[in-house]
Amino acid sequence: MRRMGSKAGAKELMAARGVPVVPGYTGEDQDAALLAREAGRIGFPLMIKAAYGGGGKGMRIVRSAAEFAPNLESCQREARNAFGRDRVLLERYVEHPRHIEFQVFGDAHGHIVHLNERECSAQRRYQKVLEETPSPFVTPELRAKMGDAAVAAARALDYVNAGTVEFIVGPAGDFYFMEINTRLQVEHPVTEMVLGLDLVELQLRVAAGEELPASLIRNKSVPANGHAIELRLYAEDPQQGFLPGSGKLETLRLPSPSPHVRIDSGVVEGDTVTIFYDPMIAKLIVWDRDRASALQRMREALAACDVVGPKSNVEFLERLVRHPAVIEGRIDTGYLDRHLDEFVAAADAHDPDALVAAATAWLLHEEAEAPRLALASGDPHSPWSRADGWRLGHPGKRIVALLDRGERVEIAAHGSNGAYRFDANGRSIAVGHAHLADGLLHLEADGVARRWRVTLDRDGVGVHDGTRRHTFTHAPSFTWSQESTASGDRIVAPMPGRIVVVRAQAGDDVAAGQEVLVMEAMKMELSLKAPRAGRIDSVQAAAGDFVDADAVLVRLQAG
Repeated sequence: MRRMGSKAGAKELMAARGVPVVPGYTGEDQDAALLAREAGRIGFPLMIKAAYGGGGKGMRIVRSAAEFAPNLESCQREARNAFGRDRVLLERYVEHPRHIEFQVFGDAHGHIVHLNERECSAQRRYQKVLEETPSPFVTPELRAKMGDAAVAAARALDYVNAGTVEFIVGPAGDFYFMEINTRLQVEHPVTEMVLGLDLVELQLRVAAGEELPASLIRNKSVPANGHAIELRLYAEDPQQGFLPGSGKLETLRLPSPSPHVRIDSGVVEGDTVTIFYDPMIAKLIVWDRDRASALQRMREALAACDVVGPKSNVEFLERLVRHPAVIEGRIDTGYLDRHLDEFVAAADAHDPDALVAAATAWLLHEEAEAPRLALASGDPHSPWSRADGWRLGHPGKRIVALLDRGERVEIAAHGSNGAYRFDANGRSIAVGHAHLADGLLHLEADGVARRWRVTLDRDGVGVHDGTRRHTFTHAPSFTWSQESTASGDRIVAPMPGRIVVVRAQAGDDVAAGQEVLVMEAMKMELSLKAPRAGRIDSVQAAAGDFVDADAVLVRLQAG
């Protein structure tokens, strides 16, 4: 572990043992001028990486010499805060790379084996999002070559443990050693599901001095049975740049475990996601006989998830597993960052069918609750306890107000008991035969039968048509609001965290979008920028300060 704790030392050792490594600089001399010269020698684009890092922290892609110095500073600062050391290494950046890793095991009797590969190319900001085995890219010939290299890497350490040898793989199949993680990885369950092995048990047996099973020693590669995929369910808000979330999990529903579905989670409903730890809620792992079937299993598993409390990335994950780049197995490590708009719904993308389903579910819920509430009241037979919108002399009308991604939408509803006419946004829709039971809504909208999965609570309603989910917050039918008078004259903390850099002071002129502060929260750096051009009136935070969410950090002069 000490020898692999440094990425630089690991690369030097692997190169000496003939394992392919990416050209770069791994020296101990960390003088900024020397690093800039080495960057010029390696050529751009290149990667700056924390030598003692992991988990995607302390990594920057630099595409020109002009970008090198600020990225070096940021990378060193993040590495120092996350790992206690700011040493970095430089590597040539492989364009459109894949991230493919091999599970290895070594025992105290000199046996080292690999347990095939996992593809982890679906990443956002170097954080793995989706992992699977076997890789849709790796051929049997490439698997044999990479497996031999992984075993050679472990043998160079006289390895006794479970470990993961990670490779960068180019589009032509060229591969380079990246690092060895001297432990089981978060994504180890996919290997367990296709090989029928308990890697935790195997790790403990090796630690107790036992030999690896003879069946593993005899075979250089273990045949895989079927296909497994893992996704990471996080408390984060994709609409706000994947800002990590925190708060109480008011509702947490996950799919039921089965031979096809495994759930690894460290939280339960009612727990609080805090700012002090990684905001992962659960890992969803599925298995099936082939990749297409496994993807469908994952879609069904995601549809069964419901998170109320902190924002979650579940809708983003649902778009991910339906995206052609994932379905066709051609995603690379930078694809998500380059095409993020393809995976995150636009803030103004209203779905009229989902609105109708949500309004129908809410009305049926209100109508079902009304008799129960009436019985609990002092006058159970009062006509005012009815919730069907009845009026004397004319058809009743109710206003259903829903917030769709923060925007208020009002729907005029006529009718009751599963037969309604909705008027919204200039469109009139007839709904009939609507029935809500056991979390499923059946209805006919303009003569077309639909079925929706529904979740309801006191704050809102969520609907899912089997492909996409939509979550609406219920709002009062009639409410007073004033027009916002905010002038964009402040920079506020988006979440609790620590200020690490202040780049301006009172009296400075700033441009719109100019970085003014850098904040560290939940193991990541956030760049806080000026909302408009202007002159800074006051800076109300200093480097090192811990600030609360929504705290005003900078004020701009009026004008």
